[in-house]
Amino acid sequence: MSYSIPYIDDIAQPELAARLQYKLDNKTKPLGSLGRIESLARRIGLVLGSDAPELHEPQLVVYAGDHGLAARGVSAYPSDVTWQMVENFLAGGAAVSVLARQNGIGLTVVDCGVRHDFGPRAGLLVRKVAAGTADALQGPAMTVAQRDMALANGADLLQDLPGNALLLGEMGIGNTSAASLLMSRLTGLDIEDCTGAGTGLDAPAVLRKIGILREVLSHHADVHAPLDALAAFGGFEIATMVGSVLQAAAQRRLIVVDGFIATSAVLVASKLQPSVLQRCVFAHRSGERGHALMLAHLQAEPLLDLGLRLGEGSGAALAWPLLVSSCAVLREMASFESAGVSRQEETAALQKV
Repeated sequence: MSYSIPYIDDIAQPELAARLQYKLDNKTKPLGSLGRIESLARRIGLVLGSDAPELHEPQLVVYAGDHGLAARGVSAYPSDVTWQMVENFLAGGAAVSVLARQNGIGLTVVDCGVRHDFGPRAGLLVRKVAAGTADALQGPAMTVAQRDMALANGADLLQDLPGNALLLGEMGIGNTSAASLLMSRLTGLDIEDCTGAGTGLDAPAVLRKIGILREVLSHHADVHAPLDALAAFGGFEIATMVGSVLQAAAQRRLIVVDGFIATSAVLVASKLQPSVLQRCVFAHRSGERGHALMLAHLQAEPLLDLGLRLGEGSGAALAWPLLVSSCAVLREMASFESAGVSRQEETAALQKV
């Protein structure tokens, strides 16, 4: 399956930006007193091209896949947990299932490359490239054809998803390793700074994980381009997510980025089309080592910092009400003129009389 990277334009719109700022400055509040809710409102307004933005039919997509590298013990859990958690998502029992339900967010699980065959059911899309990636210590995790198929799958699946906001989630035992490898190679940071406990490894196991990942990087020392790194270090779910991120950006959907693995997909996408980042809201800073450094590399300021390290899209779902609130402020909060409230400068002038 062929894949062509979509062009993502710069959404800088000086006139709209000025209107958004004027509206915020003239709400019945001290200037700038809603802090980052105001900057969030400006971001959403620019993405959606409106000074009265309204988010509708948000879609949280959980991209799932297995990793060949997991057989080397880089995770505290066996690979079977990937398909078992997919079943949990579909049954409505996972954390992200609860949070999506609570917030009225549509939830779709995509089998991008899970080592298990699922029966058809509501809420599941099967876009399986293969039954898990190859061992990145022996060769590329994905062939070029597999990588391009995953990217194309990610773009295509958005055709059937309504709404103007995409929330990113993922599931895949071993995928923190893939994300760490991508981060190290694409940012130039040492793999030790990019690698954490993942699903809960103890300190000696983390050191062993770092050693394995260092070997993988050495094995692929000649790989530097973003798409080449994506194929080498893998994650069918990460590659599919990259395709969705690029397509969502091209469609001017707001992209709500979850934690470490979702951010690694955005990292790859931004290396291909930098303006992707203009469409992104970063939900939170996770407890996974390396996430703060990756966010800093992207010059991204997350909304929340709750020590989360679950993945699934749980942080994106938790941050969602803040996005809804910021839009409501723009649309519904009274201005000084409409409410008949005196401004600060008017009050000061009266006091001088």
